[in-house]
Amino acid sequence: MVNIKELNPDAGPRAAFGARVRRAREARGWLQEELAERVGYSSTHISAVETGRKPPTLRMSRSLDKVFGFTGTADSFERRWGTIRNGSLLEGYPEYVGYESRAVELRMFQIGVIPGLLQTPAYARALEEGNVKRGTLTPEQADERVTVLMDRQAALVRPRPPTMLVVMDESCLRRPIGGAAVMAEQFQALVEFAALPNTMLQIAPYAIGELRPFNLPINLLTMSDRSMIAYAESQAQGQLDREATFVLSALSAYHQLQAESLSQAESVAMIEQLRKGSP
Repeated sequence: MVNIKELNPDAGPRAAFGARVRRAREARGWLQEELAERVGYSSTHISAVETGRKPPTLRMSRSLDKVFGFTGTADSFERRWGTIRNGSLLEGYPEYVGYESRAVELRMFQIGVIPGLLQTPAYARALEEGNVKRGTLTPEQADERVTVLMDRQAALVRPRPPTMLVVMDESCLRRPIGGAAVMAEQFQALVEFAALPNTMLQIAPYAIGELRPFNLPINLLTMSDRSMIAYAESQAQGQLDREATFVLSALSAYHQLQAESLSQAESVAMIEQLRKGSP
């Protein structure tokens, strides 16, 4: 007789996901091998997900929804997957993304890499492939991160898009990601972004030195009711803040940063030089 492992759905989101897969499968009288054939995974993989030994992926969640008829419902596996994914993100980030998709104005400052909302798919994928090479992500997790980022970008494509004010440290341009072709495409995308009627793009050059007010990335959102939200990240923690004193202080510092940074015309000229291979 096959020894069926008892599941504990209260052990966490991953365990709850796996237990629900098993319940849905058994309700239809399917063996793991039969479900595996329907969703395009091995029975070993199905077993690992059901017992919580392996996290589900976005692609698998969507396949399960299609097979079980849950696509687009409140009980979809894709929604459950989102709960698992959000549990591994920095504190405050999932809530921030919800606000970001509804903001009427976004102010962003980034160090080291192009801001996610401005990344091309190739640039984003190259970043995640670096994580795969270092062993911090699986290839499927990397694919999911790129998909989630593209969905985040798509959420800002509206009939009345938000105003986007972006300041990037010069390091964002100088750090090569994915090779020359990827960077050339990314530089072109930045130039096109700067030309939009609802955007402003500036580079904070190395030359401003100690006058740069931020040493970590920060985003400032203005909502439709004119309230403001700040979101700042370190390597290990994200902080969502609505407290007026902090937000107004960050906004004042952002204005100072803009004043010290290159104008948009000067910034685009720097990007064009780099795109053409000039130092």
